[in-house]
Amino acid sequence: MFDVTVMGAGVFGLSVAYACASRGAKVRVIEAVRIGAGSSGGLVGALAPHTPERWDAKKEFQYQSLAMAEAHWREVDRLSGVSSGYRRIGRLHPIATERVLALSYERVEYAREMWRGLAEWRVVKRAEYGAWAPQSPTGYLVHDTLSARMQPRGAAMSLAGAVVALGGEILIGEGVVEGKVVWATGYRGLLALSKEFGVEIGSGVKGQSVLLGYDAGDVPQLFSDGIYVVPHSDRTVAVGSTSERYWDDPVTVDGLLDAFLEQAFAAFPVLKGAEVLERWAGVRPRGRKLAPMLGAYPGRDGHFIANGGFKIGFGMALKVGEVMAGLVLDGDTGGIPDAFAFEANM
Repeated sequence: MFDVTVMGAGVFGLSVAYACASRGAKVRVIEAVRIGAGSSGGLVGALAPHTPERWDAKKEFQYQSLAMAEAHWREVDRLSGVSSGYRRIGRLHPIATERVLALSYERVEYAREMWRGLAEWRVVKRAEYGAWAPQSPTGYLVHDTLSARMQPRGAAMSLAGAVVALGGEILIGEGVVEGKVVWATGYRGLLALSKEFGVEIGSGVKGQSVLLGYDAGDVPQLFSDGIYVVPHSDRTVAVGSTSERYWDDPVTVDGLLDAFLEQAFAAFPVLKGAEVLERWAGVRPRGRKLAPMLGAYPGRDGHFIANGGFKIGFGMALKVGEVMAGLVLDGDTGGIPDAFAFEANM
């Protein structure tokens, strides 16, 4: 008999399963297609914090998740024997105007307080980083040292392996639902909830990204004009991603990715000429209010929802797993911000 059944093997579902299994629960994960079938099977893997000013519950939640990441992934990788590709490498992004430069200096102080000495928000000269640095009209960059990277597919497989190592079970296809049930079914789950409750709960946003053969070495990830450039340890660089509210099903790579790649090469000339190893398209779950949706499933006793990790799913997943395990196993709602409750997202 299983104590918890998790529906969905994306990063939210696997993180909840791992957190429950770590606390001694017997866990079954049921996934319709494959591990990381949705946006959790993408390429980019950028774990980046929000800006450190105007602190709120969402920023605090994400900070706590990023702060626990190093120890978490070390243990998950140890249990599974699979590499998540995690490393805290920091991030560089350009400072476009003098006004933003002044604000960036203010954020140095905000980060010192809110990031509690774990990391820094630095204002640096672009020239210090050579050809890897993005162009900047002011000649200055922000270097935040809290940002990290991971390889999404490796992280999903590592979590799955850790769940099994802790006595859990992962079924692909169909399986018997036992015990408490957590619905972590991505954008299709959000569409189903919208239909069930007759209001827009959330939807899916198509994203496209590309993997390049480029050995960047030990350098920070880059961000400029909505483009992430993430160097991975296997001599590849992931570049992403587009955001498309309207798309055809099945989801496929299309010409928009070519235009996006040209934009990326223009913004980051160091990547020009790199071999394109893979092109990816998938759909990210987007809650109506752009916040994760965590809590009890209305009208279904013993059922719970963990969904809506739009763009920040991997960055928040560890804390999501922790608080959902507390809710599912103990009925403890204390770690879940009010803004993440199901009712707040209707």
